[in-house]
Amino acid sequence: MDAVPVWLRERRTGVGRPAERSRAEVTAAAIALADREGLAAVSMRRVAAELGTGAASLYRYVDSRDDLLDLMTDEVAGGYRLPEPGGPWLAGLLEVCRQGRELMRRHGWLPELVLTRAALGPHGADLLEHVLAVLAGHPASAGRKLEAFGVMTTLTAALALHERGPGAGPRQGVYLGHVVAAGRHPHLTAALAGGPLAPAPDFEDTVARVLTGLLGSR
Repeated sequence: MDAVPVWLRERRTGVGRPAERSRAEVTAAAIALADREGLAAVSMRRVAAELGTGAASLYRYVDSRDDLLDLMTDEVAGGYRLPEPGGPWLAGLLEVCRQGRELMRRHGWLPELVLTRAALGPHGADLLEHVLAVLAGHPASAGRKLEAFGVMTTLTAALALHERGPGAGPRQGVYLGHVVAAGRHPHLTAALAGGPLAPAPDFEDTVARVLTGLLGSR
């Protein structure tokens, strides 16, 4: 993997050949493909086919599929429409998380990339700047504020991914019933004795409690 991020690498040009596409067009085609068919469908060959060209031509714009995935993640991060920082810090951070959740619902492949590939490009840097501006008056250290950004991004992705599996709850309940009946897990049995499993966590309440625990109530 190239240590230099894709945004800092010059696009290659063929000798005597004008550019036929832009990196933005390649990224848009990859996003459209992932939206339709999922992340596994995104390959250099398939994206090239979307653009009506050969896979080899894409290497003028990106060096690898990993580059393409990073570009996709950052391009979607350009979809935030955040107000100017002001007011309570927790409300400002929750608005970031709400919009992130909506972007992840719109692009079902995005949570997986957020959780497995840490890529900070131009739009991601803008988002981080916004979060730090929201926290500008907060007494937490710079390191703790950067940690909060990572936690809120990861937690939003994890919760969005959890929401995509509505069948998991009933299956889990069936198996837990079996475990309780077997009688070998007394603490788990006691925890479930009060009634059925708790409902799915409320997104904003969960995020707010985590961020308050990390940064305090001020």
